[in-house]
Amino acid sequence: MSETRVMIIAGEASGDLHGAHLIHALKELVPDLSVCGIGGEHLQKEGVDILFDAGKLAVVGLAEVLGHISDIRAAKKILETRLKENPPHLLILIDFPDFNLMLAGKAKRLGVPVFYYISPQVWAWRSGRVKKIRRLVDRMAVILPFEKDFYKEYGMEVEFVGHPLMDSVQTRLAKDTFLEKYGINKDATTVGILPGSRRKEVTKILPIFLEVAQRLAEEDRNLVFLLPLASTLSMDDLSQIGLVESSLNIKVITEDRYDLMAACEAVMAASGTVTLELAILNVPMVVSYKVSPLTHFIGSRLIKVRYASLVNLVAGREVVPEFLQHDATTEKIYEAMHNILTNSEDRAAMLKEIAEVCARFGSAGASQRAARIALETMNR
Repeated sequence: MSETRVMIIAGEASGDLHGAHLIHALKELVPDLSVCGIGGEHLQKEGVDILFDAGKLAVVGLAEVLGHISDIRAAKKILETRLKENPPHLLILIDFPDFNLMLAGKAKRLGVPVFYYISPQVWAWRSGRVKKIRRLVDRMAVILPFEKDFYKEYGMEVEFVGHPLMDSVQTRLAKDTFLEKYGINKDATTVGILPGSRRKEVTKILPIFLEVAQRLAEEDRNLVFLLPLASTLSMDDLSQIGLVESSLNIKVITEDRYDLMAACEAVMAASGTVTLELAILNVPMVVSYKVSPLTHFIGSRLIKVRYASLVNLVAGREVVPEFLQHDATTEKIYEAMHNILTNSEDRAAMLKEIAEVCARFGSAGASQRAARIALETMNR
């Protein structure tokens, strides 16, 4: 029997993780599966032949993309060549819409079925892309509860499979065990600094988070700051952004990501998937984000939703404080963090609302449900 070939495109750290769980589930259904594509360490560990490193493509914003145009062109050429010379039985796309829809067009012309797992946020901005998605994508599996109705209105074949983070966000170590492992006093107050997984976004937000941390540390010398290093970044990246110049008690940790988050009393986080990860772990947070002035100027005229973080977006109200672009100041983030760390009533109210939001994301098993849909698409 000849092998079953799949190509998967995951251009960001979160997509790499969700893609790896999907491929693992798909391999349980198709033991002879051979997979190639774009991804990072998680997909690589699942045996995926990485044709182009996702870290070189992990950028956000129209202005930021221009600086990576040569990488984007190189990746496109490599993948289109593979599609033509050794066409897979299925192309799996994960978020990353501009690049993925470009590749979906090539696959469609070659007769390769396309399965889109984890929707682009077309409901938030540039909703005109839905028509292109409907034309190029055979099946869609979505992970946010309101997305199914959105795509149904456009006549697409779509299923809500639940959020894969409900499966993957799990701790292995008790808090005391985690603290002992990393030489942290069990009486310390632990605060997380999660500036994102893309170098551009980290460059914009980490210096602000460090300033906030400095102010918090001046009030409480018992604070220890925890910073998980994303797979798409290196210590050199953080050093160039200014981490080495800090006198703060910061521990940069490359493993035990969810144990780190769960061990935090509060977290400063860049807007993104991490906000849901923190919510599942029931950790209070302050969310912030900054992009280039050009990207903000254009995006502010296109984006239709009120909130950036998944927690607030699903809740339809501000459950966790958000400070975006011009509001992402040291003073505002500091005040919100200080309140979480010192006001027990506000902290408890936030945690209660976070738990209510998590209940809307469905039960465990998203990857398995998505894998079955992928197999059905392939078998057509």
